[in-house]
Parts: sequence; structure tokens; C-alpha cells
Amino acid sequence: METRVNILKTAPEAYKAMMGLEKFLASTALNPIHKELIKIRASQINGCAYCINMHTRDARKMGETEQRIYLLNAWRETQLYSEEEQAILAMTEEITLIQNHLSKATYDNARRLFDEEYIAAIIMMIITINAWNRIAISTEMALD
Repeated sequence: METRVNILKTAPEAYKAMMGLEKFLASTALNPIHKELIKIRASQINGCAYCINMHTRDARKMGETEQRIYLLNAWRETQLYSEEEQAILAMTEEITLIQNHLSKATYDNARRLFDEEYIAAIIMMIITINAWNRIAISTEMALD
């Protein structure tokens, strides 16, 4: 791989702004496993090896099972994910693939399961991991 721009070194204020989003997300009530499911699923969709590697490792450290991680890209075909997790995964897919929009049905289901603060945190988590995916992919960040 060729050497590409290092955003942290070249544009530290941009990186600092991204870390501000991370700081906000750490202050929310968003369940840590929900965060990792969002990060892994969005990263799978975006094809971000760096982020998939990082967040599957983080999820395992939090106690997430290998089976649930392996089946995440086929979550609709299993009974391994709670109703809340299914709602979050549907939101993750629709927001990551935003040209299809966040459907009324998916949003209404989330409203049934979560309060507005939790929904806001879910949306911001999805937006943030998508931004990190695009940074990692476009700069060809190397795996650890």
C-alpha cells in the first residue's frame, strides 16, 4: 500500500473534531454492545477492514460472542439479536445506505423501543462510524 495522508498529523483540528463526537457518544446512555454492533455493521457495509478488525476485537473484550459477530451481516436470518438490537441494525443499514433513506417504518419502530435521547445517540453513533470508515478507507489505514 502506498503512503497516504495521515489526518491526525496533517489536520489535527479535524481529528480533534471527530474525537469530540466520540466524547459526546461516551456521555450518552447508549449501551456499549449497541455501540459496537453499530460500528461493526456499518464497517461491514462500507468494507472498512481497519474498523471491522478494531470493533470486533473491542466487542469480544466486552463479552460479545463470536457467533453473534460472525452472523451480524445476516442478522435478519437469526434469532440471536434482541428486538432492540434488530431495530438498531435496521437503522444502521438504512442510514449507512442513506440513498434509500431512513424509512418511516424503521424510525417508528425505534420510537416504540427507545426514547428520543437514545435515538439521537444511535443516529450520531451511525454517522460517526461512517465518517471514521471513510477516513480509514480513503487514507488506507493499516491494520494493527
